[in-house]
Amino acid sequence: MANHGVRLTRDSIKSGSIRRMIAAQDPSFELLSETEVRASLAAMLASPEAPRDIWVFAYGSLIWNPAFHFVEQRVGQVHGFHRRFCLWTHLGRGRPEAPGLMLALEPGGSCRGVAYRIAPDAVASELEIVWMREMLGRAYRPRWVTAHTPAGAVRAVAFTMNRAHERYAGRLADDVVAATIAGASGNLGACAEYLFNTVAHLEALGIHDRQLTLLRDRIARQHAATAAATHAPHDSRHPQKVPARVRK
Repeated sequence: MANHGVRLTRDSIKSGSIRRMIAAQDPSFELLSETEVRASLAAMLASPEAPRDIWVFAYGSLIWNPAFHFVEQRVGQVHGFHRRFCLWTHLGRGRPEAPGLMLALEPGGSCRGVAYRIAPDAVASELEIVWMREMLGRAYRPRWVTAHTPAGAVRAVAFTMNRAHERYAGRLADDVVAATIAGASGNLGACAEYLFNTVAHLEALGIHDRQLTLLRDRIARQHAATAAATHAPHDSRHPQKVPARVRK
């Protein structure tokens, strides 16, 4: 049973609790130092592509648990990338013996999500929280993307998959993805919870992601079947026959 003693919150990120949890669970995990994380953020903001207004494009847990402060949000669509469960995790929502899968942006297609605008005077402090959450390792590559919203296009930070990283899962078969998510759990909770929350909040925003919905429904049926089998009442009308040799 996983110990869900750490929650992914603004405070746990700022206090370093998430960093310490990762280091304790896997001392071999290559954590970026705080100096390296801040240098990555500084380089992103110093890029010629950096816009005047800073937005963050959310496509997974940042939708339902952003943990940073923002002043505006819009549903938006990014072309050229799609979300996929392609990042192995043996930490927050998985274990070394039973890793989970997390979402990342892969090249091709498009992705609908949420764009969050950060107040100009809070960009440094709020993006640092985002970076301390998403950039502890090297699995993600931050990049500027264009999010098309009903009120116009905005440039936003998005975290795309680093395909050269050892935790890149590639394109897995649907059966493998479903079995992995259905059974994985770690210190931050169940992998299925991550999927269910993402789909629920996408639906609440009027976003229908067919692949995630099918995956959610499939795992929900598996969980329901397992629960029914586990808690099925014994039918006393049809008692099991006891072998003659053990009858008394």
